[in-house]
Amino acid sequence: MNNPTLPPLDPHGQQILNQYHKLLPLYTEMARIIPDRIRKLFDDAGIVVAALECRVKTESSLAGKLELKGNKYRDLYDLTDILGMRVITFYTDDVDKVASVLERLFEIDWENSVDKRKAHEIDSFGYLSLHYICRVTEEDAKALGHPDFSTVRFEVQMRSVLQHAWANMNHDTGYKSGVEVPKDYLRNLSRLAGMLELVDEQFSHIRTEINNYRRQVQALVASGRLEEVDLDGDTFRSFLELKPFDKLNRRIAAVNQAEIQEVSLMNYLSVFKGLGCKKLGDVVGIIKNYSDAAYQIACYQIGLTDLDIISSSLGPQDLCIAYVLKNGGGKAGLKFFFDLLNGPSHGGNEAMAEMLLEQAKDLPFMNQ
Repeated sequence: MNNPTLPPLDPHGQQILNQYHKLLPLYTEMARIIPDRIRKLFDDAGIVVAALECRVKTESSLAGKLELKGNKYRDLYDLTDILGMRVITFYTDDVDKVASVLERLFEIDWENSVDKRKAHEIDSFGYLSLHYICRVTEEDAKALGHPDFSTVRFEVQMRSVLQHAWANMNHDTGYKSGVEVPKDYLRNLSRLAGMLELVDEQFSHIRTEINNYRRQVQALVASGRLEEVDLDGDTFRSFLELKPFDKLNRRIAAVNQAEIQEVSLMNYLSVFKGLGCKKLGDVVGIIKNYSDAAYQIACYQIGLTDLDIISSSLGPQDLCIAYVLKNGGGKAGLKFFFDLLNGPSHGGNEAMAEMLLEQAKDLPFMNQ
């Protein structure tokens, strides 16, 4: 029985619509399974996307298309957008990475796929997406337990977040109102499109530059040229991979033949910066010049105990304490250190500073 809300179709169009009803369960099952397959491959490839959308064309949408140009299609298999997906990336250069994943997963109908990014019209920014017409391979379809998945094609569109946002806004502004938009408004829309395209390109460029910087930093750290490396989150993380406090920690652990429990030392980034370190070389200088004093402090702390497990944070902690004390920081300096390490709201920071100062006054390094 025909749906009275649909536009009237000729017999050929109605035949395609009947075919749609028959194949709708297939498309619905594909929409349930295939996006998860794509997401898994993205995860395996380390690709993070903003969104992966999937939809099956509705009956009314298909009927409207068939009313306008139903004679263009021999049957439903000629329509490649019954199942449609859209992958939205954060960066424009990630579109090609996404495309590479799809090329490995599906058979691509290159004749009907289109790269709209090659358009050069000034107002084309929001439509610069890459469109692939895909088919699940017979082998993969069988592996999924759905051999019929390989019998139909579907479309995957790929574009950046800014392109996607602009396409939606431009569509709402320029077309849905049903009113012809004045040329002045269209000119402004085109100018904005150009600005957004530049922003999109710059985001990708900045990410590339940051990645290059990180590689350069890792190379400097690995080569030992630490005096040239600024102290920041990325550089300190690379520095910690060299295990710079291990020698001191092993020396301390030997006092009680203790085991060393590894913990994250990233919280010492703010501590060393707070103590005035600007370069990784400054941290190395503290390790070199204050390890003996730090060892004396540790011996006093654990030497008369039966402690058989120590934290890997003990070495850097006592290094900082030694640095403060040998540079005349006194109680205020120790409290400042504990504020950096534990947060200024920690109620016991002042008490710990006072206790440490009292304990350390008779240690050999304090009298040198």
